[in-house]
Amino acid sequence: MHEALTIGQLAARSGVAQSALRYYERLGLIRAERTSGNQRRYHRSELRRVAFIRIAQQVGVSLEEIGDALAALPASRTPTAEDWARLSTAWRERLDERIRLMERLRDDLDGCIGCGCLSLRRCTLYNPGDELAVEGPGARLTLPR
Repeated sequence: MHEALTIGQLAARSGVAQSALRYYERLGLIRAERTSGNQRRYHRSELRRVAFIRIAQQVGVSLEEIGDALAALPASRTPTAEDWARLSTAWRERLDERIRLMERLRDDLDGCIGCGCLSLRRCTLYNPGDELAVEGPGARLTLPR
């Protein structure tokens, strides 16, 4: 395998623990070839996949969603810029919605700092008597319905 990395080298270059890399491999998120001594060897292109996984996790994307996205990339060659662009286009609406939700949370929390919940009539998180339980579980006033 040309330009192969050991699991230790991939961990050092990516900043991801070896145990996490083995877990990602078990989930099919990254791929390794095996040497005759059964040691993992990763192609350098796996660094991009690991970076993508880390970034997607940081913004709250589940490993299942990440796996679905990575499954759309070619397995037989290093993904091109066009391959990554297709993935990005498919995720754009979902990421835009996450950004809107994060901005809303940030803005709502700004009003809570120093509040001490003395202004319950204006609080965006207050649900007196749990009236919103009929709409289902979760933060009904904050999450999209």
